Amino acid sequence: MTIENAIRAFAGIMILVSVALTVWVSPYFVWLTLFVGVNLLQSAVTGICPAAKILRKLGFRSGRAA
Repeated sequence: MTIENAIRAFAGIMILVSVALTVWVSPYFVWLTLFVGVNLLQSAVTGICPAAKILRKLGFRSGRAA
């Protein structure tokens, strides 16, 4: 799995978990959903993604366009 795919999967899982926590635990977990969304937007604009740096250190490889 490439870093790009892992980031998309991680973001999707975090959003689903945070929505479930918002519904079943506390409405304050909506802030986690907001944080994930803002982080996705900031990484799209700036090209800086903290999750990519962590995943690279864990051994994920960068994808290459065909």
